[in-house]
Amino acid sequence: MRTFWGLMRAYWFSDRWKEAWTLTLVIALLTALSSKAGVWFAMASGELVNSIAFFHDAANTSPLQSLLTNAGILMLLVVLKDAGFTGVRNLVSATLHRKWRGWLNSQFNQALLDGNHTHFHAQHGSVAGGIVAPDNIDQRIQESIKDVTGGAIGLAMGVLGVATSLYFVGENLIGSSVEVKGLEFLGSYGSAVLAFLAVATYVPLNTWIAIKLGGLLERLNIRMQQAEGSYRGELTTFLRRSFHVAASRGEEVQKTMHDRLYVDIDKTWGRLNVVNTSYMSFELIYNFIGARIVAYGPGLVPFIHNGFDLKGYITGSEMVAQLISQCSWFIHVMPAIATLRANGQRVTELARAIENVQQPQEFYRQTGRSDFSFATQNPVFGLTIQKLELAHQGEDATPFLSAANLRFRRGEWTFLKGESGCGKTSLIKAINGLWPYGRGTIVFPEGVTRFYAAQEVKLQQVSLKQLVCLPGSENDHSDMQVAAALHKAGLGEFIEHLADESREGKIWDQVLSGGQKQKLVVARIILQQPGLLFLDEATGALDPEGKIAFHEAIKTNCPDVTVISVMHEAVPPRSLSGVEFYHSVVAITEGVATKKPLVPTLPRELTTILAQPQPAEDKWLRFRRIKQK
Repeated sequence: MRTFWGLMRAYWFSDRWKEAWTLTLVIALLTALSSKAGVWFAMASGELVNSIAFFHDAANTSPLQSLLTNAGILMLLVVLKDAGFTGVRNLVSATLHRKWRGWLNSQFNQALLDGNHTHFHAQHGSVAGGIVAPDNIDQRIQESIKDVTGGAIGLAMGVLGVATSLYFVGENLIGSSVEVKGLEFLGSYGSAVLAFLAVATYVPLNTWIAIKLGGLLERLNIRMQQAEGSYRGELTTFLRRSFHVAASRGEEVQKTMHDRLYVDIDKTWGRLNVVNTSYMSFELIYNFIGARIVAYGPGLVPFIHNGFDLKGYITGSEMVAQLISQCSWFIHVMPAIATLRANGQRVTELARAIENVQQPQEFYRQTGRSDFSFATQNPVFGLTIQKLELAHQGEDATPFLSAANLRFRRGEWTFLKGESGCGKTSLIKAINGLWPYGRGTIVFPEGVTRFYAAQEVKLQQVSLKQLVCLPGSENDHSDMQVAAALHKAGLGEFIEHLADESREGKIWDQVLSGGQKQKLVVARIILQQPGLLFLDEATGALDPEGKIAFHEAIKTNCPDVTVISVMHEAVPPRSLSGVEFYHSVVAITEGVATKKPLVPTLPRELTTILAQPQPAEDKWLRFRRIKQK
């Protein structure tokens, strides 16, 4: 689906090809019947006009009956054509639109949400590197896919309608053609040739004008989609940080941002309105001239020379008008074609972006150095990091962090510390394959599950049980297991709401506080029992007691887990009894990460006791009593 035509045909050659082709064939049949009914309509119109023209003719013995009969037939044909063939076709085409859009939507969702983290990598293009990340992916998946599928079906039906009309109307024009004075060399095909010549001259000339206007419409539509998407994206981001804007009184700054973004929408919209109005005026004039002058011109010469009677002239002119209308399909739908091409371009751009990041390192190598190697080893040896260097974008970018050799034993807890901005989080991201630029080797313990807990927890709109079971399915664990995990994490009060997606009208992301969300992460860890746990400031929203409880829950319920943790604290937390949770520390100083054993610090009570002028035995007894309490 990287090209427009590839996007158009993908559904018809997918695993749902039977569904696609069945609906398509039904639409084709109904379109052909509608075109044939158009010929019948033209003939009935001629009969009705003829019955009106000869209403007072002496030879007409039953003028009123003839008039009413022809009017009734014309009405029945209208009902058959518009309510029968065209109406049913609209229902079938709407069904095809729904099915096709649903299939395309699922394809893009599966591609973006694969195990390769495509949704993450696809947003890391670089203008400087010649790879532009697709903007407003949400708009592309929803609006653009919806419009491109609906537009394509409508245009395809239009093309089919032109083809069938040319066949049926052309057949009738040729069949009723007569000789034209001055064009005797054409024989009885004279009037048909004049009709086809009028259509072939009038339609292409105006189609060329429509194409020029359509190209301008396409460019403006693309620009409008980009401007609307940027404005909507900023509104969405603003609502997510609404509290921070209110707390900092940043409403005026936010308003300025909105005004600046809307200026682009307003200017583009103004130009689009001018072009749309021009196109509408052009189309109205074109339709009038085509239906009232061009259509009635070719048959006028043979009618004047008695080659046609009035009924034949009206019938032939109505057919020429219908032929002009059908062949003018391209002109009538040029705005739709412009929109279709604009939407198609945005969808195919997203498809190409998805395809480009299927091999993330190859993708990032286009804009910098990306030479990470991932392997596995016997779990006994734990996690190993060798010759790791992290850098930013650019082939010649200087590494901002290096680690020659880091080893983390099974069950070892490591505290990662350093100044803000030194690369602590980047190191954890690199270990998990989420940092794009740099090099090095990361060797994981074979068969060990990893779990990454970030500082900011965003909860999806699913049930509480599903939130606890992530990244697995809610079917992987029983209610009892999930309830136990919640209780151990300190969220027992919510156990009775396991099956609920919301509480008191609010989704869980709005119900739970920052600290409760981080406790929810503890419940996930207890339930999943990972072998490798990465805590990226995962206790930032907890108070000191909460941080201790966080670590205690993991220590108690996941005894063999290897933990690598980033925290702002100068020293890691200890248990209530003074026992260290962590065994080692990785310090980042001047861009170099080194690992060493954590030097145990004395409990605060013992430090106070040792500073007092008392015998050692008394000091020890006092400390024992404090510990027993």
